[in-house]
Amino acid sequence: MHSFILCALLASSALLAFATEEQHYSFSPLAGSNSGTPFSLTGEERITGVRVWDNGGYIYGLQFRYGAIWSSIIGNSYGRVEEILLYDDEAIIQVSGKYSHYIHAVVFVTNRGRSLFAGQFSGISFNMYPEFEGAELRFISGTLHGSLTGLSAHWAVVSQDSNEH
Repeated sequence: MHSFILCALLASSALLAFATEEQHYSFSPLAGSNSGTPFSLTGEERITGVRVWDNGGYIYGLQFRYGAIWSSIIGNSYGRVEEILLYDDEAIIQVSGKYSHYIHAVVFVTNRGRSLFAGQFSGISFNMYPEFEGAELRFISGTLHGSLTGLSAHWAVVSQDSNEH
């Protein structure tokens, strides 16, 4: 009986510590029309590469490399492909671009000042970045209808001892 009470006490104190620990996660609201099929592009490790497909007018597809593994393509691999492979300790710290009904252009910027540009720069501007210092892009979500119609960014601080490049 005493061991049960001790285990329950330890578990509740661990949950309390986790619940009160400051969370370093932020979310950038959706840019675009939010019409079509919802998607989420996620992975287990840090993002180490990005591919974007565009036809000069719309963003048709996105793909992230998490660690050494490329994700499925969100959307279509139609048109021209742009790619950036990240260096060790490099992370995406800003996502910006242009939209109207569809996402026309996207820019991924790293903490080393490198960028991937894709698409046609016309329409309404959007700019997404984390709320917390040291946070990086972890995944994106949005909507598709032939090409991308909406895009949101999800940011988090990644501990140095987990998921190294």
